[in-house]
Amino acid sequence: MANLTLILAEGASEPTAFGLNATVWVSIAMLAFIAILLWKKVPAMIAGALDKKIAEISKQLGEAEQLRLEAESLKAEYEAKLARAAKEAEELRARADAEAEALIAKAKDDATALIARRKQMAEDRIAAAEASALADVRGAAAKAATAAAATLIAAKHDAASDKALVDQAIEAVAKG
Repeated sequence: MANLTLILAEGASEPTAFGLNATVWVSIAMLAFIAILLWKKVPAMIAGALDKKIAEISKQLGEAEQLRLEAESLKAEYEAKLARAAKEAEELRARADAEAEALIAKAKDDATALIARRKQMAEDRIAAAEASALADVRGAAAKAATAAAATLIAAKHDAASDKALVDQAIEAVAKG
């Protein structure tokens, strides 16, 4: 390769057309191509296509932003609903706890009242049984005393004693 470069460099001349070498012709072709592009307004069409694409992307970004805002709004709404539901659940639980405590207290009060009523009823029955037993004992004692008195009176009492008792009773009525 070094030999070829030396051969070209020594005696070969570069090819030319109309006195212009290849580099100049490539430059002229490039300038003509750029001029045609400018004359046909290709950069404007590319810019228009890019602007159209930018507008579409901006529109999509706007729609995406709108959707994001709607999603955030829905999220906030559901978070608020969730908070309300949690608050309502807590209130329901608190109410249920209070009702349960009230029911327990009422049940305790009712049980205490029932026990007191039953105790009173039992005491009343015992008192009635005691009164009945006492009345029976008194009746039996009175009967025994009456029988003993009748026996004693019959044994120690005569007609003169009866006359004296009747006179005393008349005298007591007359004074009284």
